[in-house]
Amino acid sequence: MYLGIDCGTQGTKAVILDADSGMIVGEGYAPHQVISLANGRREQDTEWWVDALILSYRAALSQAGISSRNIRAIGVSGQQHGMVILDKTGTVIRPDKLWCDTETSQQNVELLELLGGESGSISELGLVLATGYTLSKLLWLKQNEPVCFHRIAHILLPHDYLNYWLTGNIATEFGDASGTGYFDIRTRQWNLDVLALVDSSGRLAKALPPLLEAHQTFGTVRTKVAKLLGLDANVIVSSGGGDNMMGAIGTGNIHDGVVTMSLGTSGAVYACSAEPPLKSHPLVASFCSSSNGWLPLICTMNLTGAANRVRNLFGYDLEEFNRRAASAPIGAEGVTMLPFFNGERVPALPEANASLLGMHSSNLNPENLCRAVLEGTTFGLRYGLDLLRDMGIQANEIRLIGGGAKSSFWRQMIADTMNAKVICPVLGEAAALGGAIQAAWCESHNNGNPLGLADFCQRYVRLDESSVIDPSASSVEAYQQAYDLYRQRLAEAYPQA
Repeated sequence: MYLGIDCGTQGTKAVILDADSGMIVGEGYAPHQVISLANGRREQDTEWWVDALILSYRAALSQAGISSRNIRAIGVSGQQHGMVILDKTGTVIRPDKLWCDTETSQQNVELLELLGGESGSISELGLVLATGYTLSKLLWLKQNEPVCFHRIAHILLPHDYLNYWLTGNIATEFGDASGTGYFDIRTRQWNLDVLALVDSSGRLAKALPPLLEAHQTFGTVRTKVAKLLGLDANVIVSSGGGDNMMGAIGTGNIHDGVVTMSLGTSGAVYACSAEPPLKSHPLVASFCSSSNGWLPLICTMNLTGAANRVRNLFGYDLEEFNRRAASAPIGAEGVTMLPFFNGERVPALPEANASLLGMHSSNLNPENLCRAVLEGTTFGLRYGLDLLRDMGIQANEIRLIGGGAKSSFWRQMIADTMNAKVICPVLGEAAALGGAIQAAWCESHNNGNPLGLADFCQRYVRLDESSVIDPSASSVEAYQQAYDLYRQRLAEAYPQA
């Protein structure tokens, strides 16, 4: 058995994979709190992650009805870009600033200027710094909490911290490291010159963890944790990775032509590449993957969270919300929502606010508002997919994951808006499954009998053929018109987009 853990923004998921049957035999979930302030602060205590890991693991184990002694390896997926800082005793100094924290937007502007703008950032890192990356958090800490800053002995990412808790070791892997803002995605090395823009003393460079290849083992579970979880002493922990990288593994997105689209609190669109993309775009993050390749990716900050705001405004449950949205015509009779409740990353508008445009006396109704928020968030993903296509990425098939993928209405909207076939994996918790698959892959290398990751994905990633939706020609045209209006209104509201 292999345990996959996914520590997300809203909670932690756990899955147990039976290697013999290829089936998920147990699943568990535990929610997290989020420290959320009006100034854009989004933080969590690392203790919440540990508590949620334990609870979700025990729930999965109970559902599986197996002995914990059957588990041979663990793979951890974590939300990207977080800043977990430890002092010299290994103690967490302060709450983790999350990927969706926009309190550091001004620091990101400062750092981009120091790098020489977008072109300078691409030259140094292979991508453009974005608000939410770890680098701007470090500068914010130096400027706002200097006492905490000077205590830093180790800088980790969320999945690194959980691996540290499991094993007592400190390290990271290329995929998650590539979202820090001080890692060159082409050379796969820390860029210490960029890190020195925050502090030139060399202190931060000494706090960076060593780097692992995706197939390498992070370590074995330490005795105290093994006893707590009821595990054997020799259970290994894989390198792990960021949630998008592990989601790629969990959807079988490890070859050209497949695109994964995540409909969660945030939205993400990414595709696998065996080589670093030759053509770069400032809004595309060509991260390294957790499969020893690259993962060109765009991320939107507002997705199911935006939809839930409108749904809760009217007091609808999900079924009623979808029914209302489906009853409105494509284009919501001219109502357009720019759903930037948390600012936005793609397009790069970290300080933007949400807007409703095109309203008049005859089109302002709940149905159009429900459809407008779904269309607005979907159009943001289309904006990103077009950027990937411009870089030469093929989108023959879109594999949908996340809570929003459960809606057949939304799946059809995506198929028509993207003009591509859509299908869902059987297991929607793709990042947790990716963790379990990577654990099996790392174990094969650790045992001296290395197998290819494709072998594991072919065996364990299953697609739900009943979820397949092909685009409708008439709807594709109607959504194109609505999307064109969205782009027009976006440009009018934010000329820099």
